[in-house]
Amino acid sequence: MSTSIFALKTVSSFSLKPTNTRAFLTASPTKTISYFTSSNPSLTKSFKLNTTSQPSYLSVPKKSFTCRSQADNTSDSAKVQELSVYEINERDRGSPAYLRLSQKTVNSLGDLVPFSNKLYTGCLQKRVGITAGICVLIQNKAEKKGDRYEAIYSFYFGDYGHIAVQGSYLTYEDTYLAVTGGSGIFEGVYGQVKLQQIIFPFKLFYTFYLRGIKDLPQELLAKPVEPSPSVEPNPAAKACEPHAVISGFTD
Repeated sequence: MSTSIFALKTVSSFSLKPTNTRAFLTASPTKTISYFTSSNPSLTKSFKLNTTSQPSYLSVPKKSFTCRSQADNTSDSAKVQELSVYEINERDRGSPAYLRLSQKTVNSLGDLVPFSNKLYTGCLQKRVGITAGICVLIQNKAEKKGDRYEAIYSFYFGDYGHIAVQGSYLTYEDTYLAVTGGSGIFEGVYGQVKLQQIIFPFKLFYTFYLRGIKDLPQELLAKPVEPSPSVEPNPAAKACEPHAVISGFTD
């Protein structure tokens, strides 16, 4: 009678491995089964089964994200550039034109004021172009001897392009308007502009605070003359002599 020996051996292992801030469960059960050994050489067999599996429900997908503060943004769009210009009405363009749509004897809601004046660099040494736009009267301020308008207009800088603005236009005090866009080197610009009434409507000083564009040309960034009623453009700039105008200046 032959002798048979049967052996069964099972080994299981289980481990928990955390990675970063997430924990991943790795299940590695290993089973080893050796069995059926007979004294009869012709019937001797050995069988080994190794199984390693990781259940899908124990797997957690890896995800990552990056959080960047706007304070760390050092691109051109984060930089504020100041640009100063003078708007001067030299009484040679028929501006402004007052359209009294309200048909009242005093300035009233709905009256329109189209205008276009000459534009000079802040240092008053070069003619750069013109302003062009329209104001809609919102309210007459008799106690302040002025008016409040809603204005939409543009500043033209010759071959450099133009800047468009919109907002409250006060004839009796300083105000800020929104920069809504531009063309040429001003494409994509945004920010605001401070409007200072020196002598309304003949002399005005603007300080732009511009974002979203590359560095402005030095030709436009000369140190501005302090605003005062007595300021005047350089005679060469007023005469539009070649050395006193920017390229392709708008007239």
